Amino acid sequence: MTAAVATQELSKKYRRKYALSDCSISIPKGKVVGLVGPNGAGKSTLLNLCVGLINPTAGQVEVLGENSLRSSSHLSKVGFVAQDTPIYSGLSVGTHLYFGKHANQTWDEDFAFARIEGLKIDLKQKAGKLSGGQKAQLALTLAVAKRPELLILDEPVASLDPLARREFLKSLMDYAAEEGSSVILSSHLVADLERVCDYLIVLVDSKVKVAGDIEELLSSHLRIIGSRRDRQDLSSEMKVIEESHTQRQSTFLVQTNSPVLDPGLVVEEPSLEDLVLAYMAGIPEVSKSRLQEVK
Repeated sequence: MTAAVATQELSKKYRRKYALSDCSISIPKGKVVGLVGPNGAGKSTLLNLCVGLINPTAGQVEVLGENSLRSSSHLSKVGFVAQDTPIYSGLSVGTHLYFGKHANQTWDEDFAFARIEGLKIDLKQKAGKLSGGQKAQLALTLAVAKRPELLILDEPVASLDPLARREFLKSLMDYAAEEGSSVILSSHLVADLERVCDYLIVLVDSKVKVAGDIEELLSSHLRIIGSRRDRQDLSSEMKVIEESHTQRQSTFLVQTNSPVLDPGLVVEEPSLEDLVLAYMAGIPEVSKSRLQEVK
């Protein structure tokens, strides 16, 4: 099965610093992917490499089965909303749709106008006069009206208020459900990702820490609490992702596929936020997590 995005040892270096390092992932088609990590982790770099805005220092990236370094034909199948939902402030909403029609062979004019009208956005309104939520919706309309197979969004809701963010994510969910398109959504807001995503990628310090289906990741991780102990005292089948200690108690977030049989341990299922924060914090001894690849 062709992946929506597949990378092999993908790296991007600016002078002496890597913005992305040895990134190898395979994202199956039809997934809504949450891409999360701290500022400077490499999220925007990865997305910009996928849409051909920058070239890698090393490695390969395939988008919808095509090598992005050898061909740009796949870009007609990709919708992209960059950070700050870029639009032309001096142009009207209708003019944006006009340009969209003439720039994309697969443009669905009826869909674009119907979506803008459904959002009650005035076609004659200058884009610069729109609210933050309306600007984000206009940018999303321009991306989805070309009917892409893959939709990539780089932190499109970061500056929106909670209501505008909810409306934007609802629009995104409706589109993904109706069209069956693959979606990659970069965001700092884990709660939003939990509502809309079924696949997770965590980037930290320019490297992938974990990637896979959210349900599988949650089911393979546990939070265990017990009397004070070292991680070496735990079962060898547990990989410690994060740990904290008080004088009397230890708490670990571990990756394991085996049941916890120690009666002295309290076992809890972590939330997605617990999982993300654990991998973002990490511990020095933990090696890079095994990447989950779907053939």
